[in-house]
Amino acid sequence: MDFQVVVLAGGFSKSLVPLVSKEVPKALLPVANRPVLSYVLDLLEQKSLKDLIVVVEGETAALSVSAWISSTYIDRLHVEVAAVPEDVGTAGAIRAIHHRLTAKDILVVSGDLVCDVPPGAVAAAHRRHDAVVTALLCSAPVSGPSDSGSSGAKDKAKKPGRYNIIALDPTKQFLLHIAAGAEVEKDIRVQKSILRAVSQMEIRSDLMDAHVYAFKRSILQDVLNQKETYQSLRRDVLPYLVRSQLRSELLSNGVQSEENGNGKDAMQNVKILPSQLLANASTPSFHELYPLGPDGSASMTRKTHKCCVYIANKSKYCARLNSIQAFSDINRDVVGDANHLSGYSFSVHNNVIHPSAVLGSKTTVGPQCVLGDGSQMGDKCSVKKSVIGRHCRIGSNVKVVSSVIMDHVTIGDGCSIQGSVICSNVQLQDRVILKDCQVGAGFVVTAGSEYKAESLAKKEKL
Repeated sequence: MDFQVVVLAGGFSKSLVPLVSKEVPKALLPVANRPVLSYVLDLLEQKSLKDLIVVVEGETAALSVSAWISSTYIDRLHVEVAAVPEDVGTAGAIRAIHHRLTAKDILVVSGDLVCDVPPGAVAAAHRRHDAVVTALLCSAPVSGPSDSGSSGAKDKAKKPGRYNIIALDPTKQFLLHIAAGAEVEKDIRVQKSILRAVSQMEIRSDLMDAHVYAFKRSILQDVLNQKETYQSLRRDVLPYLVRSQLRSELLSNGVQSEENGNGKDAMQNVKILPSQLLANASTPSFHELYPLGPDGSASMTRKTHKCCVYIANKSKYCARLNSIQAFSDINRDVVGDANHLSGYSFSVHNNVIHPSAVLGSKTTVGPQCVLGDGSQMGDKCSVKKSVIGRHCRIGSNVKVVSSVIMDHVTIGDGCSIQGSVICSNVQLQDRVILKDCQVGAGFVVTAGSEYKAESLAKKEKL
């Protein structure tokens, strides 16, 4: 389809401390014992999108990601890993690699996305409407603790997150307004030109911008060049394109751009007949109307651009690993209701226990659990709705509930771990009790300690 695919893999995200470390950038954080980036790369590979640019913030993170991709996807994908400065933002990352972008259209995918929506569907909608941008929207994921608790949870009810306020045309194909972040709490302000054109719109707060965008390359590069302060595709570039989609240049009769202020008077008398509005879902759309002059003739032709959406079916799974809570939620889901994404074959007991794992006497591993390669558990242990990594050493009488334990973790006798994330190479000495905690890589928790809703980590400058 002549799309260039760019995967934005981030770097050492501050919002994920202490889960990230010098050895483990965001892209390599495990989801069901697989790096989160593998979910996007596998999805692209399945859809024969195999020529990719993976953009990583920071040289150190880029080296780690490049080494992992080289060892895992050799002879499967052609991946160019591009290092960009840290904290440049998603728009800044695209700006930094502009010289590598040559295709007519660019498909930008977030590297922290775990979903089963085919990216080709977004690309096809983009081409069908000849849009400048097409965004993937998904049902907002359920966030919060599971029945037995979850990381950092104070509220016991699972609930959909409020990610965006989105306005759509009645056909649900065109994006008329989007507010994200702090803008969600403000009053909704919509361009009059858009309201005049569509007469009505549908306001939604139950949809998440999945950070999968198809862009017309020339338009994207023009915006990034002209708006040098723009750092975010989601918060800056997309809202700008949406706001300006009916304020483009007036082409005939010598009328200049409305954005310059010179076309304002000319447009006050423009009328659009209701019969022309939304006569067809896509051709023509309200973007393609010929505004009528005062005498009813089509005296001015308006050049506009289209901002489109592809709304995934509610049955599809879609979530981004962009917070510690999201890390816990996604791990829960991928070994639970969305286990088709995990790549594992679950047993009749609805769990995955690696053949090399060793279980002691009267130790139980319940449904919706994964126990990794080479891990060992002592006697009378209980694991519920949790992921345990590779080569862990777990003593006797240990309880693990709704938690993620990464690789090479040592856990002493009598420990209780609930709703927590334990990073690689951590040592929990005997009788440690953790609830809703995160323990950073290599940390040692001394015997008999008890923590609730704490973040424990070595002081490390990323």
